[in-house]
Amino acid sequence: MALQRLNNQGARRLFLDRHALLERPSGPAKGADLLALIQRLGFVQLDSINTVARAHDVILYSRRPGYRPKHLRRLYECDRGLFEHWTHDAAVIPMAFYPHWHLRFQRDSELLRKRWRNWRRDGFEARFETVLKHVRDHGPVSSSDVGKDERKGSGGWWDWHPSKTALEYLWRSGALTVVGREGFQKRYDLTERVIEEHLRPGARCDEAATVNWLCSAALDRLGFATSGELAAFWDTASVAEAKAWCAKQLHQGELEEIEIQQADGSLRKVFTRPGTIEAAAELGPAPGRMRVLSPFDPALRDRKRAERLFGFYYRIEVFTPALKRQYGYYVFPLMEGARLVGRIDMKAERDADLLRVTAVWPERDVKWSAARTGRLEAELDRVARFAGVSGVAFSNGWLR
Repeated sequence: MALQRLNNQGARRLFLDRHALLERPSGPAKGADLLALIQRLGFVQLDSINTVARAHDVILYSRRPGYRPKHLRRLYECDRGLFEHWTHDAAVIPMAFYPHWHLRFQRDSELLRKRWRNWRRDGFEARFETVLKHVRDHGPVSSSDVGKDERKGSGGWWDWHPSKTALEYLWRSGALTVVGREGFQKRYDLTERVIEEHLRPGARCDEAATVNWLCSAALDRLGFATSGELAAFWDTASVAEAKAWCAKQLHQGELEEIEIQQADGSLRKVFTRPGTIEAAAELGPAPGRMRVLSPFDPALRDRKRAERLFGFYYRIEVFTPALKRQYGYYVFPLMEGARLVGRIDMKAERDADLLRVTAVWPERDVKWSAARTGRLEAELDRVARFAGVSGVAFSNGWLR
């Protein structure tokens, strides 16, 4: 029996709808409304690079232009509506999801002991009790408050001293909780002083129930996915666990298998919930407004998926030597409607009170018209205000 098929335009609209990018960027952006947006996305990745604004701030701003960084800080550090931990990278996650992170704590505690020993972070395990006592006695601490007399290796930013490694391990395994950041440096406190008791584990977690939630919640936010994509979304369940979950749900009629048309016309088998194709047909078009996306936007986190769905190849070049970069150090994707139409290299030069645009690269099949330039200029005026500068300046030869 032939599988049902969702064409590429329908697949894009569904995917963008699940990522809050199908509707016009507007609406309230603080308190409960901001928390509801983050719950819809699942998490927001944190990143320290601040060429225009930090990645997490750009992610939220691109959906709610009324958003300001102080709104996330209050929700995270004061209201405790969020906690910080790892998905595929460091992220802020709705506090309601905390019980589902017990499996992550358990698995990280086992994985990181082995991994960090292999990286020759000698002595960190012997610092656990000392670090916990210091936090207990002094309240929230940063890595600069512990291990002051310990030597740091010469292997770069990841080559922490033993007490810093102990702090990170105790956080990743659940004994400590990050309560905020100062200058992007994490501050840690005892979990029992931060997380409400009913959210904390009393015993080992129910692995099957957690895997069920992880896969189901990932599918809700992706719309359609392979078992590998479900596993990768939170990066806690294994591919084998996600594959077994899909098989069980398919047998029970809770999932169906369909074909998704990719940007190049090829077909890909995926799992989705019954009725998804009909729901996708009812979705309206994406707004025509141009918008700047963070390189770490949830819609782009899976680079291969974005390439298959939108025909948009993107790799961040922060760690690429300057002479080998194809585009630039930190280049922002540009979305217009349901298309990724180009990328832009820009930086907020706060001393000059300007947003400086170095280059814009349209995608190969995009004609860069005067109307499109007007839409870009309108968006950049908004981005400049968000970044705290007064104007926009284009370098000579900016359109590549």
